[in-house]
Amino acid sequence: REKAASTLRFNMPDTVAEYYMEHMRHQEKEIVLSLLLDNKLNLIEEYTVSIGTVNASLVSTREIFIQALRCRASHLMLLHNHPSGDPTPSNQDIQITQKIKKAGELMDIPLVDHIIVGDGCYISFKEEHLI
Repeated sequence: REKAASTLRFNMPDTVAEYYMEHMRHQEKEIVLSLLLDNKLNLIEEYTVSIGTVNASLVSTREIFIQALRCRASHLMLLHNHPSGDPTPSNQDIQITQKIKKAGELMDIPLVDHIIVGDGCYISFKEEHLI
């Protein structure tokens, strides 16, 4: 996994999903990660935002941006799993993504994507034109 990280392209949702899928698809709880990126979309830090329940998690926009500012991130990507195996975004997923996108625009730390991994599949908000 460490070797794959060096070639990981954060502008390509499929490579990001592939990198995180094996680790996250078998988790029994929702785990939300904030991937903090530099100007060239290289990973600065992977930050666990929330570990929730089997079908929900609590995401604080404030906490996401506090950490992004601490790391001097230029861009932000969200990634989380759906323990059910179905990566289809819930209404709550869509709402929190829009909220974080708006906050990122105000703070000049744009949200580049939100990826939901399931069991061997994923959904990219960017690819689906949801952001």
